[in-house]
Amino acid sequence: MNRIEFLKNSAIATGTLLTGSAVNVIAEPLDLSRHPVATGKTFNLDYAPHEGMFAQHAGTGFLDQIRYLYDMGFRSIEDNGFLGRSETEQTQIGELLAKLGMRMGVFVVDGGDNWKISLTTGKKEFKDHFKETCRRSVEAAKRCNAKWLTVVPGFYERKLPYGIQMSNVVDAMRAGAEIFEPHGLIMVLETLSDTPELFLQHTHETYSVCKAVNSPSCKILFDIYHMQRNEGDLIVNIDRSWEEIAYIQIGDNPGRKEPGTGEINYKNIFKHLYQKGYKGVMGMEHGLSLKGKEGELRLIQAYREADNFL
Repeated sequence: MNRIEFLKNSAIATGTLLTGSAVNVIAEPLDLSRHPVATGKTFNLDYAPHEGMFAQHAGTGFLDQIRYLYDMGFRSIEDNGFLGRSETEQTQIGELLAKLGMRMGVFVVDGGDNWKISLTTGKKEFKDHFKETCRRSVEAAKRCNAKWLTVVPGFYERKLPYGIQMSNVVDAMRAGAEIFEPHGLIMVLETLSDTPELFLQHTHETYSVCKAVNSPSCKILFDIYHMQRNEGDLIVNIDRSWEEIAYIQIGDNPGRKEPGTGEINYKNIFKHLYQKGYKGVMGMEHGLSLKGKEGELRLIQAYREADNFL
């Protein structure tokens, strides 16, 4: 039995029809004839799961999960913690992605200063540490042929005027761009909603930073979940900042689960991005609304439904 047939039979055996609590999440049972789960059919956009999303079906090994993702029709992955993996593991992941013809989405340029007051201060030690982390990230990116790297400039320094903080962040991003640009890498600045202490909270702020840095290696990561929470008006803000957007992430709101579990009309957004010609990765940075194998099957169905916009 080949891998596709095995996975198809496994999907059917483990709950093709979702019942009980699942009925409260979806309007109808999972129908493989309309939403093929295990046929290897690709999507209209390039959605990228992360480690653990399909561990119930694929096992706990990340390499096995990547193979499973390929069989499910996904052609990219995303791995925020890639920089923290060993060089051996980074190389193994990169080699498997190359073999399967898959892309690596973002990983985080994280030297430990992202979630505290840091680059907004303008202090040399934070800028130097950021530059060092950028250099390490270049070497890691080479091992998996990555193109995009997430950057978070940290928290507000409430003792300084906003304009001074903005200048400090721009200065640090220019230093990062100088490191990434010769290698064709793009740091994507993520605007977040986790805490009001984060310096970048609205698209227009991140847009201003990118314009000031003025480098092809400094662009926007537009996280739809975070921006729905912070500003709404998603399609309008995507269009306003389109020339600076290089990467997109997904998560419904409230709850930060798969499309169809919250208030965001993901089918319309995906169609809009497709019509604008977006060819980048769509990072699936969210949880699952259901547990176990049923939740993993529901996750695929949710993307089949939202991706069905043509």
